Amino acid sequence: MIPTPEGSPDAGMPWHYGDPFAEQRAAARKVAVVDRGNREVIAVTGPERLSWLHLVISQHMTDLADGAATEALVLDSQGRVDTHMEVAHLDETVWLDADPGAHATGVRGGTQPLLEYLQSMVFWSKVELRDATAERAVLTLLGPRTDEVLTKLGLPVPGPHGVAGDQQVIVRRGALGVDLLVPRDAGWWERLTEAGARPMGSWGYEAFRVEAARPRMAVDTDDRTIPHEVGWVHVAAHVAKGCYRGQETVSKVHNVGRPPRRMLLLHLDGSTEVLPETGDPVVVGRDGEAGGRTVGRVGSVVRHHELGSVALALVKYSVPLDAELLVGAEDRVVQAAIDPDAVPEATPGLGREAARKLRG
Repeated sequence: MIPTPEGSPDAGMPWHYGDPFAEQRAAARKVAVVDRGNREVIAVTGPERLSWLHLVISQHMTDLADGAATEALVLDSQGRVDTHMEVAHLDETVWLDADPGAHATGVRGGTQPLLEYLQSMVFWSKVELRDATAERAVLTLLGPRTDEVLTKLGLPVPGPHGVAGDQQVIVRRGALGVDLLVPRDAGWWERLTEAGARPMGSWGYEAFRVEAARPRMAVDTDDRTIPHEVGWVHVAAHVAKGCYRGQETVSKVHNVGRPPRRMLLLHLDGSTEVLPETGDPVVVGRDGEAGGRTVGRVGSVVRHHELGSVALALVKYSVPLDAELLVGAEDRVVQAAIDPDAVPEATPGLGREAARKLRG
């Protein structure tokens, strides 16, 4: 096992097991398992768990059925993203899991750990929160034979956006794979690999995430990111439910229909071993002739077994899709092109559409 390099949000976790491209091919054709045990896990119980969560996070929670999965955000008062969470509701418990170091902007300014922030918002609601990180680990299965492994181990097979299992093993089907919230030190990694899942590190998982254009907090986002820029509206932020912190921005930009930036998939020049890093600038121009006009920032950068070197980047909405880009800084600048097939579909905002009809 090769550990993930320092400086990565997955530092210390397995990066790969000797052949990262073979691991990716196994996930694409059969099934692989990824240790994501560094994720923070929070359990929310109590009779008012759904109505309380409905008020403090961005997702519509009051009607979330038992056995359903979704995604949610914590926003600051300006509608900027503080934290992204995966959500599972099963047996009167809502399980939230987020990247390590998840935080939220406190009501008096400054940042707080996610659990501390949520606890500060309980007031008189009949809910209980507990840090379940030490008791639960997240393992993720990816690949077309995932259901075969689940069945072989006697685990339930949930449908799309479904959750199944019991208080021992929670099985959640998400957009990228099937997540298992399992008791730590219970031997589940060994059971999954013995059932046919090939071990895969964070390198492979991140490659599939970037291919699917799924953003990651604090990598593909910065301190100005709003949900619309990275495709989290409707997925993790509800536009029609009642008031929650940051809801005004979500509603306003949804009606206008055009955020300042959008997240795009970039194909990088693969002729060099040097790649840009997270936070590097995206510049318009051919061979630097545009004078260095910065139009965005680089997020995730990966080497994919089929796509080669690719990256996610937040780029100004006005940048043409056929623009020639340079990404990187110092001695790691490479040429890049926007993948037109991965551009999020533009939908006219309700306000813009109403104005157009009025003018017509």
